[in-house]
Amino acid sequence: MAIQNPIYKTRLDEFLTLFHAQKKRYNVMSTLRIVLVFVFLLSLYFMIRSDGAMQWIIIAAVAAITFFILINRHMKLAQKMRMNKALADINQNEHDYLSRSAIPFDDGKNHIQTKHPYTYDLDIFGDHSLFHRLNRTATYVGSRKLAHFLSHRLSNDEIIAQQEAIKEVSSKIEWRQEINAVSMTSDDSPKTYKTLIDWTKTEAKPHSTLVKILSYLFPLLTIVSLVTYAWVGGDIPRLSFSILFLINLGFLGQHYRQIKDEILGESQINKSIQKYSRLMYMIESQSFQTTKLRELQDRLKSDSESASLHIAKLSRLFQQMDSVHNPMGAIIFNGMSLYHVHTLRKLQEWKAAYAPMIANWIEIIGEVEAINSLANFAYNNPTYSYPNLNEEEKITFSDLGHPMLPDDVRVCNDIAFVDQKFIILTGSNMSGKSTFLRSLGINMVLASTGAPVCATHANIHPLDIYVSMRLSDSLSDNESYFFAEVKRLKEVMDAADSKLTFILLDEILRGTNSDDKRQGTVEVIKKLISKNVIGAIATHDLKVCDTTRDYPSELINKNFEVEIKEGELLFDYKLRNGVCKNKSATYIMKKMEII
Repeated sequence: MAIQNPIYKTRLDEFLTLFHAQKKRYNVMSTLRIVLVFVFLLSLYFMIRSDGAMQWIIIAAVAAITFFILINRHMKLAQKMRMNKALADINQNEHDYLSRSAIPFDDGKNHIQTKHPYTYDLDIFGDHSLFHRLNRTATYVGSRKLAHFLSHRLSNDEIIAQQEAIKEVSSKIEWRQEINAVSMTSDDSPKTYKTLIDWTKTEAKPHSTLVKILSYLFPLLTIVSLVTYAWVGGDIPRLSFSILFLINLGFLGQHYRQIKDEILGESQINKSIQKYSRLMYMIESQSFQTTKLRELQDRLKSDSESASLHIAKLSRLFQQMDSVHNPMGAIIFNGMSLYHVHTLRKLQEWKAAYAPMIANWIEIIGEVEAINSLANFAYNNPTYSYPNLNEEEKITFSDLGHPMLPDDVRVCNDIAFVDQKFIILTGSNMSGKSTFLRSLGINMVLASTGAPVCATHANIHPLDIYVSMRLSDSLSDNESYFFAEVKRLKEVMDAADSKLTFILLDEILRGTNSDDKRQGTVEVIKKLISKNVIGAIATHDLKVCDTTRDYPSELINKNFEVEIKEGELLFDYKLRNGVCKNKSATYIMKKMEII
């Protein structure tokens, strides 16, 4: 974990000050609006009492105009308040996280896959996981994209492009936090996203030429009859207006079912659409230098207008359509102008032209949010390094550490998979074997996303990762721990048959007796080094280490030692060459008076 960064406390104080000042103005405006309503009603009363005295008419008009101006300003001020509150929360969260008082972010437990080649074993998702610490997304697509980055390896070219993008976004703290704040201004759920995407896949039904003509003709005749009646009076204009008004409502009735089908039914969906529009605008309007970020911007361009404008128009159309739920307004506006029929026509035209693009546009938001999260991680850890990449089957780390351990307790080690590509790792209980394996795995995952790694220097060949460290009995699948482990080893072997892989195994074959376990472990190691693999296996069985004598060019022994001084166990967690010599299990049990 990074050392506390004072910029977050400074920004927290700044945004809280702005928020509280705006809140005072907001309350004053609320009070003033109430006063204006009272003034308006009072002026109407005196206007009636005075037979329409001009001064009361003027006062009522001024009060009404001022009231509507205040509504607009009130709404804008409310939006600024939400932004500043979100920005304050963002900096509070970062401050709390870096001070180790909380991890106030979504932990991604919904992304857990127990049978994934490495994410479950390496604690990539779930409470106190890598995702839990990295995640700064606030949209469903952003969370999903970050999870995809952490569970799928990018190609070398993609990693390099992403490294450059992360470096650039990391330097834009104001823009990064504003993106995050806009994402936080409304909830965004898988259900909301799915409803919108399902809508884009339904068929657009543009109006026929006849319907378009009638939708303009009937309202025009209605207005003409009303004006005629108001101007000259008479029964014919009045009757004509009444009949045309009812015809318009009947015309609406023919399209009402389609209108209801097009309304997505949740106000939250329109809030998400508004949010998407703002996020797209922020991406479109930002000046980027790196190729990947510019490509994302280009993907938001359509016709002569930007995606943000198209999505903003969609939001307005949905708002206008949703007003059909107001019975009185729907009757008046449609009886006079077929308001919702015209809105339906515009929505269908929009849908036919742009609906297929929505999923791609929203995916871009998700990708930017995921990059934003990785950039925030880079910003919080300035001592981490971006690995150099190679295609020479070499992996080296200098001062490799576990990125989820605090700086003041983390112990770093050098490791190189250059000459011998596979390590047999030994050490007593609690000496650091499993932590070291996870350090290797998690940093390889970070490297494959384009993020910096917890090392002062790294040069890696990005590889698909396979890990067997955390397995359990599966009652639902009716399989034992041993069988689950054998199935995982089969997956590892199959992967190694087809491609160069990075493999981490921790004390395999624990579900069998010691002789069988030793022989099985040795045979697994022999099989692995006959394939094209890089990696490590941790074991307590020191006789397994004898295998290196027969395969000195492929295998090397490394260990973590423990010392017993003055009745205490001392772990330095430093990686050494050779096989471990000291043991701790018997000593610990004696010390705890178990034996």
